Amino acid sequence: MEAGEVIPEDAVSAWGDALLAQRGLSRRTVDAYLEDMRLFRRFLEELENPPPLRDIAEHHVILFLAWQRARKNQPASLARRLAALRSFLAHAVEDGLLDRHPLLLLENPKLIRHLPEVLTLDEVEAILALPDMQDRGGFRDRCMLEMLYASGLRVSELCTLPVSAIDMQRGLVKVFGKGAKERLVPLHDEALKLLSEYLSRWRGQFSPKVPLCFLNRSGKGLTRQYAWKMVRKYALAAGITRAISPHTFRHSFATHLLEGGADLRAVQMLLGHADISATEIYTHVQADRLRRLHREFHPRSRP
Repeated sequence: MEAGEVIPEDAVSAWGDALLAQRGLSRRTVDAYLEDMRLFRRFLEELENPPPLRDIAEHHVILFLAWQRARKNQPASLARRLAALRSFLAHAVEDGLLDRHPLLLLENPKLIRHLPEVLTLDEVEAILALPDMQDRGGFRDRCMLEMLYASGLRVSELCTLPVSAIDMQRGLVKVFGKGAKERLVPLHDEALKLLSEYLSRWRGQFSPKVPLCFLNRSGKGLTRQYAWKMVRKYALAAGITRAISPHTFRHSFATHLLEGGADLRAVQMLLGHADISATEIYTHVQADRLRRLHREFHPRSRP
């Protein structure tokens, strides 16, 4: 590496390959990280004295984040860019391009965590009652809605779910989530009953051309866009005017489990969250439940 050279492209590409091969990140996530890294490199190149990779220090990253903040980037975007920089620099240390990681003491930006939109149980029941169960498309839609609420699947997981992943005997679905991580999700009896009838009676009417569970009129897999439009259609028909998506069913699944007394760690496993911090957005539910329990059972809380 020549004196004054900024971050080499081959080092960035090697890091991207490592993210795909070793960490199992999706192509979309890796591409976003690569773009973050190249944005940082362009920022360094415009400095009066661009530092070579071995001289990158914490203050360069702080300046970069301040520049991004001035361009109205949101805290979530800043946090992701910082995560990309941390990962690349750690990889550079492993490859001997850096002697030490320069960001060990730098804190992450504070994120504003918005509470997710959640359906009430009555709203869920109202939506589930709408599909025409005498029509192949209506029965399929009802099964998809039931699966979203019964299992908390991501919309991408639902649309790519193969028939072979459903274990009727044990009442389980094998799901490959983000980063190709596998998890087993149990299904309740109503969902299993619907799935069994759909697979035995209705799925064949779509003339399947792929081994996926849920099919379009051409016998091929459904798109995420269809799932979004389908959920929105039934939500509006149920009189729900706020923005509802397949992910709303996932949030409702987690929230209703916690309201029923489920453990946060168990919900983390069911959702397929790699880190408990991703599940902690639902802790307000546990806090409300604990307050109710305290009022009900603490001797000083009784009238």
